Order: sequence, then C-alpha cells, then structure tokens
Amino acid sequence: MAERGGRGSGGGHGSLDKSITLPPDEIFRNLENAKRFAIDIGGSLTKLAYYSTVQHKVARVRSFDHSGKDIENEPLYEISVQEEITARLHFIKFENTYIETCLDFIKDHLVNTETKVIKATGGGAYKFKDLIEKKLGLKVDKEDVMTCLIKGCNFVLRNIPHEVFAYQKDSDTEFRFQTNHPNIFPYLLVNIGSGVSIVKVETEDKFEWIGGSSIGGGTFWGLGALLTKTKKFDELLQLASKGQHTNVDMLVKDVYGGAYQTLGLSGNLIASSFGKSTTADKEFSKEDMAKSLLHMISNDIGQLACLYAKLHNLDKIYFGGFFIRGHPVTMRTITYSINFFSKGEVQALFLRHEGYLGAIGAFLKGAEQDNPNQYSWGENYAGSSGLMSTSPDVYPMQRTRSGTFDMLEMDRLERPLVNLPLLKDPSTYIPDTVDLTDDAMARKYWLTCFEEALDGVAKRAAASQPDSVDAQERAEKFRQKYWNKLQTLRQQPFAYGTLTVRSLLDTREHCLNEFNFPDPYSKVKQKENGIALKRFQSVIESLDSLGWEERQFALVKGLLAGNVFDWGAKAVSDVLESEPQFGFEEAKSKLQERPWLEDSYSQWLQRLKDVTAPSSPSCPFLAEGNPVQPAPGWL
Repeated sequence: MAERGGRGSGGGHGSLDKSITLPPDEIFRNLENAKRFAIDIGGSLTKLAYYSTVQHKVARVRSFDHSGKDIENEPLYEISVQEEITARLHFIKFENTYIETCLDFIKDHLVNTETKVIKATGGGAYKFKDLIEKKLGLKVDKEDVMTCLIKGCNFVLRNIPHEVFAYQKDSDTEFRFQTNHPNIFPYLLVNIGSGVSIVKVETEDKFEWIGGSSIGGGTFWGLGALLTKTKKFDELLQLASKGQHTNVDMLVKDVYGGAYQTLGLSGNLIASSFGKSTTADKEFSKEDMAKSLLHMISNDIGQLACLYAKLHNLDKIYFGGFFIRGHPVTMRTITYSINFFSKGEVQALFLRHEGYLGAIGAFLKGAEQDNPNQYSWGENYAGSSGLMSTSPDVYPMQRTRSGTFDMLEMDRLERPLVNLPLLKDPSTYIPDTVDLTDDAMARKYWLTCFEEALDGVAKRAAASQPDSVDAQERAEKFRQKYWNKLQTLRQQPFAYGTLTVRSLLDTREHCLNEFNFPDPYSKVKQKENGIALKRFQSVIESLDSLGWEERQFALVKGLLAGNVFDWGAKAVSDVLESEPQFGFEEAKSKLQERPWLEDSYSQWLQRLKDVTAPSSPSCPFLAEGNPVQPAPGWL
C-alpha cells in the first residue's frame, strides 16, 4: 500500500522521505488549531483522531420591524456575514510504516494544544507508546479496545447519514444505503482486523464479547504474501479482483459431477478451498490464488458471524475493521455466506467508515468534558475521502491515495438534529425523490448541470466579496476542488452514500465554506426576497380570489416558478444573466403547459379532495380565506 506515483517515495528498509505528500491543507488539515488527540494503532494501520476549532464566515439574517410604516423604500431584512468558531473532528488513516514520519510532521506543525494526554487504543498503543510520547511530548493514556470500538460504532450509526449499506451482487446499484434509524440496538458487530472479534451490543453501554477467530485480515495478508510474494494488502486485493477462484477451488460439481440435489447444494458451491491444488499438476496464477484465499477467509467469517447472530437471535450484523475497505469480492462473499446459512433471515451490513471505529471511540473517551454526544455532527464532504471504486482500474490515483491516507471530517452542527415528530416511521422517510446512484441517466444530467454552473458560481463567489484581495484566488481553489469532487462522483456515485441533488448541493456548500464563501448568492437573495416580501400580500389576495380548484393549480404553478431560481440549470442561469428583471411572473409565463415531464397533479388533487371533501355544504375547508388543515400523510 505504499504510495505509488506520489511526489515523494520511501527509501529502503521502511525509511520514508519527508517529502511524502503530506501537505497540511490536504491531510492533517487545520492542525495548527488542534486541541485534543486520540490514536488507534492496529497490527498494520494507524488511525489518528483530533479535535480542532475552525473559524469561518457565516451568513446571518436580520429582520426589521416596519409595522405601521411605509416600507416601500425600506429593506425588510438584511443578510450579513459574521465570523464564527465551530468544532471539527478529523480522522486520518495510514499504514504503521508511516507513523514516525507522520508524528514528525504533526510535531513540526502543532502550534497549540489544550491537552497533555493522547488517548490510545489498539495493540500498537503498547508497541508505539514510547515513540509517541517522545515525538509529541504527550502522555499516552491507553483505553480498552472493545469499549472504544462500540463507542465509535454507535457514534457513526447515529451521526453519519448513509453510513450503513448492504451489498447486492449483480444489481444495477450494488451499494444499497440505509437511512439512520433512531433505534440502533441490538446488533452484532463483527470487527475484522488482523483477527476477528464478535461483539453483541444491546445498549449504549451494555455489550459483550461473545466470540472471534484468529482467521482474519492478517491471515489473508500473511498467507497471500507467502503464496504470491506480494507484501502489500491493496495489491493482494487487486490480484484477487482479477483472479478466477474456480481454477484453484474444488466445487461441488467437481466432486459429484453436478449439483448435489439431496442436500440442495449448487454445483458451483465451493466444496474445498484450494482443493484442486492437490490433484492438478500445474502452477497456479497469483490472481487465482489470491481470489481463492479471499473467498476462503470471507466465507469463514460470514458463516461464523451468521451462527453467532442466530444463536443470539439477532437479525443484523455490522462489519467493521479495515479488512473489507469496500472491496466487492469480500462483501459479496460475506453477504452470500450469511444469506446462505441464515436462509435470508440475517442481513449483512457494511460501514463506509469501518476502519475508524476504534479511533472515534478513543477520542470520545477523552472528550467527555466537551460532551460530543450532546451535539449532532455532519460529515464534511470537502475534507472526507469517499468509498473507493469497486474496480481497482477505475480512478487509480484516488485508490492509490486512499490506500495510503484516508480521511474523515465531521463538523459540529449548530443545533441537535431530531426526527420530525409528525413522521409515522422516521426510518422509512426518504426526503429525496430521485436516487442518482441508481438512475444513471438522471445522474449524468445533474452532474452535467452542476459542472456547467460551476464557473458561474465561482465568479459569483468572488464578486460577493469585492473588498477581499484574495477572493479571486479562493474562488478558483473552490472551483477546482468541487470540480474534482464531481469527477469522483461520476466514477464513484456511491462515494459518500446515496447520491442525490441535495448531497450535490451539500458538497458544493462544504467546498464553498472551505474557502470562506458562506453564501455567494446572499446579496441576490436579499434583493429578490425583499421584492418578494413586498409582493406577498397582493399574491395572497390574488389566490384568495380564486375558486378552490383554480387556487390549487395556481399554488402548484407558483411552487414550480419559485423553484426555477434554485434549480441551478445552465438554461436558467443564462436567462437570469440576460434578463436582470426576470422575476416571479416571468418565471410562471415560462412554464410549459401540462402534461409536464413528471405529472401527478391530477392524482394529487384527487388526494387533496379526499382529505378535504365536504360531508355537507357547510364544510369550513371550502370557505374563502380559511386554511386547509393537512391530515397525517397529506403530502
């Protein structure tokens, strides 16, 4: 997994040149404001966590009370930009080979930290204790591995949307992401590191180690190295992705000449891993042996996990650890194994941030005074690596970088997030109408829309700060960063979970904030909303003058016209640029006549009638000026 094609390379015997692609703005970001550290060191990988404060600009709205006054020439509200300090969590993953270089880098760039202690977990916390204390001048305080693991898992399950996914072989969308569920317990956590640990989790603080295996990621790496002479984990996975395991494995049909109907076994089921190597007098390819080995270990882990889940009456298993790392063969084999042995009663679930659980838990153990669990946190897409491509040959540079350094960043949100109390079942509510991960045509259309609008957004961002000498430079950096994100999402639409128009907007906002542009459209919004508010009363009076059905159609057209300004399509941007006076009435006049591209208006109107239909002529819903009260599930 050593970096290939980077700006620096390591020398012999594990030594590394200090030029090894470690720019602070890309990997150890905001290190000068780091306040607290934690570290999780496994047998092969180090996961570093730190908390920092981030100063950035925020757009704030201030309204004015003009009641009883002539407001024709007075602003109703204004948007101002203020400086704010917020909290950010950083998690970085790299090989243990890099640990000394990384600790030197941190020491050289660390300006001020509030703590004299670094929380540590994992077996390597003992092995590297003296090195860490010497390099950073911080006292190492070791934490229980299992406690950290569970704390970290609970944290990501609660805070990161689309953290969890099921893997479906041969589906158009192999990654099926799940929405956050308010009740995450109980579950089985199978953590695959060098070995395997199996933990039953019942509540936030009640969990039990119930089993494990010495056959895990270290086994695959070690045996793989012996069989193929390949020492790097990711290269082994790449070999496996190109191999054909049936050249090495003995199948049921090889033993019985076909399927074994008596036991209901498929002829393609593996009867003996590496079984053909005892009878075939030939050399086997590295690719085939790596594929057979990966199948063997993944099948074994899947069967073991399934048996424990059935024994403890659990129907969902989360897989953690860095063994899986989004590799399709591994996930497909584990999923198949669990489906086969549970007869579909147990679900295999994977985590986008499987490798960070211990580091997150160790950080939380050292940050109780900041009460991180009392806040809601959101993933910062501008600073996080995404799931790697299912194909090692797609976007190889990102796979290489991600295999060496991988990042997760989370920002503390202004307010705690709660489920809308009116939702019947929050776990089934999906706010996005189009899944761009699943719909290739829609994905291509929307990615193109955002790409074509990008130059305009960058231009407007620079123009929004005319007094800033570096606004143009920052706008160009934003443009480049967001462009790169869009190219990644073209190749890997699943990188940050389910891809939607909303997530594309969120990613753009995160990239804008990254370069201190809180809202490039704030002045435009202020002007347009001021005009809209002054027209509000006349629009309401116009709607009140219409009959009930006419009013519903007018409301729908108004919603469509209003949303024209938020679509961000190039055609709309061109109109706004060429017609500065283009407004609400003009937008309504541009709407095409029915039927629309997606037209469910008639069904919606009938549903509305069913809810509000009068049982007698005196029904108050139809009286002019009375609001229609929505019933549960109305819209």
